[in-house]
Amino acid sequence: MFSRSLILSAAVTLAGFCGSHDARAQGAFTLSSPDFKDGERLPLKNAGNNKANPNCVGENISPTLSWADPPEGTKSFALLMLDPEGRPPGGVSHWVAYGIPVSVTGFAEGEVSKLSDKYVGGIGTNKFSWYTGPCTPAGAPHHYIFTLIATDLEPTALQPGLTREELFKALEGHAKLATGLIGTFSKP
Repeated sequence: MFSRSLILSAAVTLAGFCGSHDARAQGAFTLSSPDFKDGERLPLKNAGNNKANPNCVGENISPTLSWADPPEGTKSFALLMLDPEGRPPGGVSHWVAYGIPVSVTGFAEGEVSKLSDKYVGGIGTNKFSWYTGPCTPAGAPHHYIFTLIATDLEPTALQPGLTREELFKALEGHAKLATGLIGTFSKP
């Protein structure tokens, strides 16, 4: 239930700058992973590995992500990962990536745990430009929202280093459609 309400909330937020109804009617723009199902726990290896933080118990290996059926006219994608329960009130932005060419239909396991020429790195809460996995304390699991946004921007249109908020501002009028996937995690 919580997963669906988070997706709905993200969809409503993104709808303010998403494109036409025609793009939505084309088919199911989807984001998926063979490593976890929507609303299920992320594998331990996907958790962060910062040895200075006792809540980082993983290997910081990014999950496999793939997408299909982007709306017509898509030129690039943006992909973000947010933990809304981390560091209230704004949450923790674990990953901000954009300028992903339309020819890219996913990332292999571990591929975005470092910089890649397949995306332009933005800046997350912890000042990294690549995937940083969960470092969730013990207790109730946090929800990690992966949001994929289809845009009409050329892959080189935006400068590197944008924060999540700066990216959303830059995508106003250029986002065509968004889709999401939620994983959960808490320290075992």
